[in-house]
Amino acid sequence: MTITQKIRRTLRPAGKTAQAILRWKRFSFHEAPPIFGNSKPKSGSHLLLQILNGFTQIMPYQYVDADPIRTIKYAGGRRTADEILADLKRIPQGVIGWGYVDATKENASFLTDTGRVNYFIYRDPRDMLVSQVFFATDMHGEHGMHEYYNSLPDFGTRLNVAITGIDKDGLKMVSVKQRYEGVFQWLEQRNVMCIRFEELINNRDATLNAMLDEVEKTGYKIPTPRERALSILVDAINPKKSHTFRSGKTGGWSQHFTEEHKKLFKEVAGDLLVRLGYEMGNDW
Repeated sequence: MTITQKIRRTLRPAGKTAQAILRWKRFSFHEAPPIFGNSKPKSGSHLLLQILNGFTQIMPYQYVDADPIRTIKYAGGRRTADEILADLKRIPQGVIGWGYVDATKENASFLTDTGRVNYFIYRDPRDMLVSQVFFATDMHGEHGMHEYYNSLPDFGTRLNVAITGIDKDGLKMVSVKQRYEGVFQWLEQRNVMCIRFEELINNRDATLNAMLDEVEKTGYKIPTPRERALSILVDAINPKKSHTFRSGKTGGWSQHFTEEHKKLFKEVAGDLLVRLGYEMGNDW
């Protein structure tokens, strides 16, 4: 991060708070319930982030945190449970948080406390894998798999590795089945609205309305009329504004999975797609 970027990041909260004060004509932002948006990487987090930014226009929140709370350090290695929980507790009242947080006992206990709102977005594992390979290969030079993926001859070989995972020569990435163990842990939690990425794309308005309902379940009444609020959220969604944008579509995996990839996926993942509700059986 450059010095200019650091300065902007430091000044951003004050600027966003000033905008919120002008918009809502108030200095206190303690009325609306705490919100946290959560995801697994390459599963729709930036789409969710755009919606959360839309929330600041329909409810009195100061801003959405610029930085996600992560379980992995930028320089590599996992952060401690205490570090992650401290970050969650550090989010100011009136600020919407987001990140890539596991459903540990400590995290889940804090986030699912009464009066809080949680969204967890997940995606068809096949589309997630394709997105991850493209992202790590072409879009993010600092990704842990960037160099290795680019050493492989073609996309198909990279996709094989994404499915099976890898643990050699200092590289470690779990299989697709292991990745989704964390998804199931969030699906089992109370007070968490779990959202399929596909529902936000293909059944947008109903899903957005359900997200607004989730806020009002806490007893808080959203001050913006529902029709107007929905319009604002729809306008906030623009996948092309995301720096990780590639296609923003669902079902694109079918253009990249060969019969060999399908066979390998089934061997590694077993009934994962059935358990998630993406397939009725294993004959896809």
